[in-house]
Amino acid sequence: MSEAKMVDRLANSEANSKRIQVVEGCFGAAGQPLVIPGRVLIGEGVLTKLCRKKPKARQFFLFNDILVYGSIVIQKKKYNKQHIIPLESITIDTVADEGDLRNGWLIKTPTKSFAVYAATATEKSEWMSHIGKCVGDLLEKSGKAPTGEHAAVWIPDSEATLCMRCQKIKFTPLSRRHHCRKCGYVVCGPCSDKKFLLPSQSSKPVRVCEFCYLQLASAGGGTGLGPRSDSYSRSGSKFNNVSDDEDEEDSSD
Repeated sequence: MSEAKMVDRLANSEANSKRIQVVEGCFGAAGQPLVIPGRVLIGEGVLTKLCRKKPKARQFFLFNDILVYGSIVIQKKKYNKQHIIPLESITIDTVADEGDLRNGWLIKTPTKSFAVYAATATEKSEWMSHIGKCVGDLLEKSGKAPTGEHAAVWIPDSEATLCMRCQKIKFTPLSRRHHCRKCGYVVCGPCSDKKFLLPSQSSKPVRVCEFCYLQLASAGGGTGLGPRSDSYSRSGSKFNNVSDDEDEEDSSD
């Protein structure tokens, strides 16, 4: 039986509905409702998400229309900080192994992009295959084209001891790190004192570095990427999108 037919068969099954109810319950009252007609839980597992400060374990749930993840409070019993990503907005790209970071790939969307890592190469292959299949099925049914743009992946704080733009200011407890929402670079305050409206990331102007501000301003408008949330793409870097900023309480999600 094909995966598509299996999903259709499971869509209205009682067992599937109960599984989704359990997941919904694990997020508690603060989580969004997950049980809707036609939704199927495809799979779940723990992935290491590359966050701004350091890599962190997160519980992920793949449904046939959304990807959900959250912080682990009690393994397989309780999660918080629920994030829901519509699969139609996702594109994925593999990430080359480097040091301790292995079996990774990028999850890219117009509003936010980040890297995740599986425990084994087999798990990575299965996750990427299932996500790709679900996205493809959704786009085929809707007739929509794949998402053409995405937010930049933020460079982790640990990658920069100096401002990545001026290459002069050294980061200290007083000279804080900031992230440009357009390129994802780690920059100092003076190099990122401008804001620009990136509609796909925020309804308000977000922090961008001087370099990106000049490019955006000369182009005569935003490109859909949004500062002050996530964004960045550096040629040749395994971090092509952003994660979160120093102004956010949890700069990892």
